[in-house]
Amino acid sequence: MYQVDPPLPPTETLPTMYDLPSENPEEPGLPDEFHLIQHELLRITFRPHSYVENQVFTASDLNLYYDPHHPQWYKRPDWFAVLGASRFYNETELRLSYVTWQEGINPFVVVELISPGTEAEDLGRSLREVNQPPNKWSVYEQILRIPYYFVFNRYTNELHCFGLMMNRYQPLSVNGLGVWLEEAELGLGLWDGEYQGLKRLWLRWFDRDNNWLPTPEEQEKQRADAAELEVAKLRQLLREQGINLPDSE
Repeated sequence: MYQVDPPLPPTETLPTMYDLPSENPEEPGLPDEFHLIQHELLRITFRPHSYVENQVFTASDLNLYYDPHHPQWYKRPDWFAVLGASRFYNETELRLSYVTWQEGINPFVVVELISPGTEAEDLGRSLREVNQPPNKWSVYEQILRIPYYFVFNRYTNELHCFGLMMNRYQPLSVNGLGVWLEEAELGLGLWDGEYQGLKRLWLRWFDRDNNWLPTPEEQEKQRADAAELEVAKLRQLLREQGINLPDSE
């Protein structure tokens, strides 16, 4: 590439992992940093009201096996959640995969994050080739019958929401903060905020009162702020009674 004056910024000249070929043709690129951070935010804010922690399983980039007649066929959702399944395999081990015919419970919700080159399959626009496994859309909709399917394009901030109705995915309307999933008593929407130092739109879960579910760090800050407020109220009450406490260092 010829240099120009002034030089182009690296973001316009350096190739990404999606541009360069992989040594494994089936793995054109591993999840980038956005995928890792967004997955974590989805996981730590997914707290279904009617399920205890040990009866909710979530995973990201984990092989999801769906056909006992073709046991090597799998999909690898960016993120998915299962309601009513133990968090651990056999109650003791972290899973290395999720095999639906062994687990006996299919995922409740799947989220795909569009990467360069994946939009057609993520949105069900790719055709199945002869003698090849079905695409994601067909597996989620027709084989596993996953009730909710979300596709987020981080480059355009478009969120596509689908619900299973009459055995087919139908677009879901976004109301208020996002889409409400009654069975989980949670909603999923786009939150405009800062997470791990990056301010942008993030996928995030919210409760029935339209409150974004807090992260553990946010919960700790809320507790600290509440404690500080109680101390301030106590000091004010004592001052009104003529008692002044020394300021804490």
